[in-house]
Amino acid sequence: MERTCAGLICFCLLPAATAIASSSVFSQSLISQQVFDGENFLKYDGVRGPYVDRVSYGVNREPPAQCSVDQVIMIKRHGERYPASGEGPSIEQALNKVNSTLVGSDNYTGDLAFLKNWTYFVPSDCYEAETWTGPYAGLTDAYNHGKEYRSRYGHLWDGNSIVPLFTSDFQRVIETAQRFGEGFFGNDTYSTKAALNIISESSSQGADSLTPTCRKQDDNAQKICDGLPYHLPQLDVAADRLNAQYHGLNVNWTDVYNLMLMTAYELNTRPTSDWIDVFTTDEWVSFAHIWNTNFYYCSGPGNEYMRAVGSLYVNATLSLLREGPSSGSLFFNFAHDSNITPIITALGIATPSETLTTDQIAFGTRWNIQDIVPMGGRLTIERLNCTDSALAPAGTFVRLVLNEAVVPLQGCQNGPGYSCPLDNYTSFVNGLPSFVAECEVPKSEPQYLGFWWNYTTSNEKNHVRGSRCHGLA
Repeated sequence: MERTCAGLICFCLLPAATAIASSSVFSQSLISQQVFDGENFLKYDGVRGPYVDRVSYGVNREPPAQCSVDQVIMIKRHGERYPASGEGPSIEQALNKVNSTLVGSDNYTGDLAFLKNWTYFVPSDCYEAETWTGPYAGLTDAYNHGKEYRSRYGHLWDGNSIVPLFTSDFQRVIETAQRFGEGFFGNDTYSTKAALNIISESSSQGADSLTPTCRKQDDNAQKICDGLPYHLPQLDVAADRLNAQYHGLNVNWTDVYNLMLMTAYELNTRPTSDWIDVFTTDEWVSFAHIWNTNFYYCSGPGNEYMRAVGSLYVNATLSLLREGPSSGSLFFNFAHDSNITPIITALGIATPSETLTTDQIAFGTRWNIQDIVPMGGRLTIERLNCTDSALAPAGTFVRLVLNEAVVPLQGCQNGPGYSCPLDNYTSFVNGLPSFVAECEVPKSEPQYLGFWWNYTTSNEKNHVRGSRCHGLA
């Protein structure tokens, strides 16, 4: 029996003819009828912990037999990181409340017994920074992703031309782009054959941006967004359970939320976290829903302007797709989670049929943020050149791959491998709202995304370094 682990959840891969000994119901099954995906902690960590692939619809990740990929446009979230600076004080406050009760009391028993030998994992001055230690480190993740894409898409590079990389101007995002580039080109070749283009995150960039902002605000969505995180009864249950175990402990649901937040981040720098089992699956499901709701209203389909924000990137990619490889075959872009969710919203590939609410968990919703923008998450658009087949005549098709799972476009999946004919895809994109018009971009600012056609081939910024946190070489 082969045993593999994803995060902390281990799955047993049984040979097809092996019965599950503990189950009389399945004792004669030739194929396992037990599905463990719902027990994977990484699907409930609020996209604060390590990268995890999207749950696939079963469509083959490889291009269809009669097709070849001739252009790739990717946008990737930065890799695994330490908590944000705004989260650090709240996490430390909750942790101090627990430690002050247990330290000196010789009360290292129960759910928190591990704290006797546990230490906080964030080095000084490292809030916001990409992690560099442990099996799920952000810098390692970015490097390995680059290597993976070199293996997958290396045929699109001639080995001589300089390939631009586009990153927003934020230190951890820049480092992700650099490490991805080193993985794709090789450490030495990256220095001479990649050209890092750093795109300002200033709102004055207007439409020429990887991080566009809308000057108009959805007031209803903003009210909910401003009120997050909100209260769920399952977090009260967790607080009561811990308080009952330790005399003098007085944590509340907010403390529980922050301790769960800390737990997810711990895996970004360590191979395991004892904190995971402090909380039940019901509590982790509630934690995940808080983050689903956060993205839904703050930068997703619950905000009326996010389709327009996302349409900026989608429209620009359409121009590249229609021009084809003559404009370039590899376009690798790097930004933040809240810059990718509007793009997903514009494409409509995860928009739920029901409105998410703060008091009811939407089980089975398409808007599962862990499947959309985990740390290191990516949306990859492939341009397929296909020959005649029984399914479709020869032509050019578009395929969307989200976190390494093919996600067919709703209403346009009649091409090979459930791809969309480029002409049909063009009609879909042309129906999207205008970012410039909807978000009232001033005429004094750029009115279109142009950096893919107006970029530097200089290598001078390939190894640029900003402030480094304590302990990072």
